[in-house]
Amino acid sequence: MFGIISYGTYIPKNRISLDDIASAWGKDPGEIQKGLRVREKAVADIDEDTVTLAIEASIDALAGYAGTAGDIEAILIGSESHPYAVNPTSSIVGEFLGVGNKYFASDLEFACKAGTAAATLIAGLVQAKAVKLGLAIGADTAQSRPHDALEYTSGAGAVALLIGDEKVAVELVANTSITSDTPDFWRRDGIAYPSHAGRFSGEPAYFSHVVGATEKILQMTNRKPADIDYCVFHMPNGKFPREVSKRLGFTKEQLGPSLTVDHIGNPYSASSLLGLAAVLDAALPGQTICMTSYGSGAGSDAFIWRTTEHIVEVQKNRKKRGTTIADQIKNKAYIDYVSYLRSTHKI
Repeated sequence: MFGIISYGTYIPKNRISLDDIASAWGKDPGEIQKGLRVREKAVADIDEDTVTLAIEASIDALAGYAGTAGDIEAILIGSESHPYAVNPTSSIVGEFLGVGNKYFASDLEFACKAGTAAATLIAGLVQAKAVKLGLAIGADTAQSRPHDALEYTSGAGAVALLIGDEKVAVELVANTSITSDTPDFWRRDGIAYPSHAGRFSGEPAYFSHVVGATEKILQMTNRKPADIDYCVFHMPNGKFPREVSKRLGFTKEQLGPSLTVDHIGNPYSASSLLGLAAVLDAALPGQTICMTSYGSGAGSDAFIWRTTEHIVEVQKNRKKRGTTIADQIKNKAYIDYVSYLRSTHKI
């Protein structure tokens, strides 16, 4: 058995309401919220970047781990907002955590599925017994051009998964991926903000890949939606995961606990992993979770996870520290649109 030994999360405290963004541009707030099904989003503070968020989530994960940071033998960080084009985020995080020097590190980029790409690779290293313990992170301070449709949902957050083969709290039962050249979303080198193909990002991009990867993992494991306790899907907005869940045959009850997007927006590479963490905060031992990420460009990683008896101890530790997803969603402070611009665009 191998899988998640401990997990940590970090959601920045600052929030901005979609009402404030819409009002700044003379838009109808009610119409915006109805279309996106998002009320507010998390915003990284002016002194926070992807490194900061990744470190906070990793510290949280290590707080629920019986060993030390020195046990980590690999760190992979998925993000589309790495602060340096050349100079790895992973080595900075490893230094601050006190991992030492005897570990493998690399940064990954595949739009919003870079975090699950990190989890896939770390799990493979553990399964192959190349490492005993690895750290997979998805973190983003999501970028969006002012007055672009992305501005209403692009959020910030991070998730860190300690993956190993001892005292496993969440077993990785199976995983798979599908990939295609579908350029629905892109950002060229040196360009500050991403571009997107509007409605093209729905059917041929998000829905095609998420449905395809989910159906593939269910077929691989000889399961149907009724055999799953919870489902998690990438959340670019509040509408897409609800729609794809319905298409696949999952119920509102199976999806509901994962919908962090309603409260914090879309933190890109951390989105589906934060949904998984929200589910794990409430799941009982022996429950099964189907999770499918999505990254523009395009691809999806699908997983079947199963909780073990060790999940109870992990949950108790997170509740004791006040770092559950529910705790972090509640711990917030609202900022106005001008403060938002200063934080996200460093003006």
